[in-house]
Amino acid sequence: MHASQINRTLDFTREACREASRLGWSFFDWLAVVEWRQLAITWLLAFVFFAVVSTPEPAFWYIFVSFGIKVLAGGKRRADLVAKDATLKAEVATLERRLTEAQMAALQAQVEPHFLFNTLALIGRLIETDPPEAAKVHAHLISYLRSSLPQMRSAGGATLGKQLELSRAYLAIMQARMKERLALRVDVPDFLGSAPFPPMMLQTLIENAIKHGLEPKIEGGTVTVRARVDGATLVVDVCDDGIGIDPHAGDGVGLANIRERLHLLYGTEAELVIEAPPGGGACASVRLPYKMMEGA
Repeated sequence: MHASQINRTLDFTREACREASRLGWSFFDWLAVVEWRQLAITWLLAFVFFAVVSTPEPAFWYIFVSFGIKVLAGGKRRADLVAKDATLKAEVATLERRLTEAQMAALQAQVEPHFLFNTLALIGRLIETDPPEAAKVHAHLISYLRSSLPQMRSAGGATLGKQLELSRAYLAIMQARMKERLALRVDVPDFLGSAPFPPMMLQTLIENAIKHGLEPKIEGGTVTVRARVDGATLVVDVCDDGIGIDPHAGDGVGLANIRERLHLLYGTEAELVIEAPPGGGACASVRLPYKMMEGA
């Protein structure tokens, strides 16, 4: 019994010391960041309180100790707290960036599989009906993968020029399936080739135009890619002269993917606009902040 009481007393003492230490450091941190004017107010309140109870000595000690700590160590402690806060914010920013990168990777991964499966299925059919054409599509697929994989691994270096190159490789595969029913028109100034542009986004818009605009149209049609700078905004249009769009239809997976990626990359500074031109067909427009690549 005596030993248990001693243990309880020791535990209580250790807990009291830890709490006293915590309160002491909290007071120290408060002194480091509090303004002198606010500290002076606490001095006045302490002096008035202890004067009322006729024991002014604690007030003098409080003023003397807090003043000394504030002068001698407050500046360094304040700098330490500011540095700690900055480090914490940097760690949070790093975590947010990694989360965004993970979300981007997940969204981007949604783009590729169905196209690859469809192309492989096309090659499989052509092997039986037209082996030379199957070999040609196979070569186009290899060219496409050589162009696309490095961009997907290094999204930060993606440019509009590289996306156009990739889209041409993609269209070569699509033309093997649609033949003369598919044509491409490009109106992009050379100087915009080095403008940063998110990977796979242009291809998704072209794929969407073909799937929903041109494939259902018996005679097919043309996909037109245009780019221009409007003030500080890069505007990239993908238009088709297909069957048009249903104004009541919502976004499919591809367009929803693009909107989400634009939001992750640029917040409210970028948008995807879908319009129905007066002459028919559909036009999808990506609008994002314009800047040239460093060193371009």
